[in-house]
Amino acid sequence: MYKKFTLSNGVRVLHEKMDSVRSVAVGVWVGAGSRYERRENNGVSHFIEHMLFKGTRTRSAKQIAEEMDSIGGQINAFTAKDCTCYYAKTLDTHIDVSIDILSDILLNSKLTKPDINLERNVILEEINMYEDSPEDLVHDVLTEAAWKNSPLGMPILGTAATLAKIDKTALRQYLTEKYLPENVVISVSGSFDEAELQKKLEKKFYRLKAAAGQEAPLADNPKYHAEISVRHKDTEQVHLCMGLKGIELGNDDNYALSLVNYVFGGGMSSVLFQKIREDLGLVYSIYSYLTAHRNTGLFTIYAGMNLDNTERVMGMVLAEMRELKKNGLSETQLAKAKEQYKGSYVMGLESTNGRMTANGKSELLLGYVNTPDDVMRKIDAVTLEKTSEVIERVFDTRNLSMAAVGKVDAGFLESAGKSSC
Repeated sequence: MYKKFTLSNGVRVLHEKMDSVRSVAVGVWVGAGSRYERRENNGVSHFIEHMLFKGTRTRSAKQIAEEMDSIGGQINAFTAKDCTCYYAKTLDTHIDVSIDILSDILLNSKLTKPDINLERNVILEEINMYEDSPEDLVHDVLTEAAWKNSPLGMPILGTAATLAKIDKTALRQYLTEKYLPENVVISVSGSFDEAELQKKLEKKFYRLKAAAGQEAPLADNPKYHAEISVRHKDTEQVHLCMGLKGIELGNDDNYALSLVNYVFGGGMSSVLFQKIREDLGLVYSIYSYLTAHRNTGLFTIYAGMNLDNTERVMGMVLAEMRELKKNGLSETQLAKAKEQYKGSYVMGLESTNGRMTANGKSELLLGYVNTPDDVMRKIDAVTLEKTSEVIERVFDTRNLSMAAVGKVDAGFLESAGKSSC
C-alpha cells in the first residue's frame, strides 16, 4: 500500500515499501509532454529530457553514466504526450545515489550551446530512425490526423524544422514554465528506509521553486477528427491504423473498454488475430489497443499486410466491428477477458519499476492512485451491460479515422473503407 507526503516546496511524494525485494526504483514525474507544447517549439519536452543527461555543474555526462554503472544501477528517462519521467533503479543500499543524481540533473544541468547542437543532431537521427520504421510511424500519422490542430496530435520527437528553432533560451523558458513543484511527483517503490526518505528528498529537491503567480499547465480539450492521412513510402507492406474516438483518462468505462479490447484485438487469442492472421494468413501483424489522455482517448487497430490484401483486411475489421456491435460479448468471453486483464495487471506490479510507474503516473495525471485492490474490484464489477454501452459508444464507424504508410494514397483508403461498410 502506498503512502504520500508533500515536500516543503509542494512536490508530492508517493512511496511504497516492497519487503520482498532488495532494489528500489525512484522516478521523478513532470507534467511536461508534447501536448503542452506549441507548434513552433514542438519537440522541446523530449529535447530537455535528452539535455538533462548531458552534464551538470558537478558531473559530466560520462560521470553520470559511470557513477550509476559503478553501483550496478540503471538510470533513464522517457517523454510521452502527457508527461516526462526521469528514473533510476539501484540496490537499496544505493538509494542516496539515485536521489542525488536525479536531483542534480533536474536542478543543475548546464545546457551548454555545444551540447545543445550535438544533441539536436542525435534527435534528428532518432527522427530518421523512426521514419525508417513504418510499423511505428503509422501510429503517429494516425494521431496527427485524429487530433489535427491540437498539440496532442504533434509528434513527441518534434520535426527537423522545429528542432532547428530550439536554443538554450527556449529550453530554459520551457523548464521555467513547466518544471514547477506543483507539476512534479516523485515516486519511490521497493526497499528503503521510510523514516529517512522525506529528509533525503527534502534535502535534495527543496531548491525546485516556482516564480510568483506560476501555475501548472492545463491540458487542452482537443477535438477528434475522422480523417484519413497517408505517408507514401516505398515499402513492401502497407502499415494501416484505423482509429475510433476513445474514452478519456480517469473514466472507469476504460475498464470495460479494456475488456472489450482483449476480446476484439488485444492478444493472440483475440478475434482479429485468430480470424485474419491465423485462419487466413492475410497479415503479418494485427492488434488493437486503447490510449487514454486527459479529456480524450483513442482506440486503434493496427495491421501490417501486402498491398493486395489491404482492402480485404479493412473489410474484415469493419465486419468484426459490426458483429461486435450487434452481438456484444458473451459471458465466457467477458470472464476470460477479466482474467487476462487481472493477470497482466498484477504481473506488471511485481517489479519496483512497475509500482513506481503506476503510482507516479496516476498521481501526476489524475491526482489520485487506485490501489491494486481498487483496480481488481473495478475489473470484476464490469458487466455485460457496461461492455455493450462502451461498444455502442466507441465502435461508431462514423468516427473512423485512418492512417497508412506504404504504397497507397488517401483515395484508395477512402474507397476501400466505403466499399467495406
